[in-house]
Amino acid sequence: MPREFTYRGYTIDQLKEMSMDEFIRLLPSRQRRSLLRGLTPAQRSLLEEIKEFRRGSSGAGGVLKTHCRDMVILPEMVGLKILVHNGREFVPVEVTPEMIGHYLGEFAITNKKVVHGTPGIGASRSSMYVPLK
Repeated sequence: MPREFTYRGYTIDQLKEMSMDEFIRLLPSRQRRSLLRGLTPAQRSLLEEIKEFRRGSSGAGGVLKTHCRDMVILPEMVGLKILVHNGREFVPVEVTPEMIGHYLGEFAITNKKVVHGTPGIGASRSSMYVPLK
């Protein structure tokens, strides 16, 4: 039997029933400060889209697209699939209860691992001595 998820001693259902002010008091200081300073217009619009989506009038085919990487993940976002822009493309992020309190941008990595190829002819001075097959 899997253990039920809790965030600072509260279950996901209790978190969803809390007011925004009560939930903000549970967050770490950086996220708490970010939300207490107020939502940006982009964050406000994302929250409105989420509420519309939850009501059932999803116009975009079941997923939400956003450039708002600095949005703190709230309990009402759990279970949604959000496409977060990473600077090049939209990365699908499935929001789980463990993500509460983190930022959306943490789950859409903006850079890739560098994979170097083998040196070709003329790549450097040392490649003059690489034997040709």
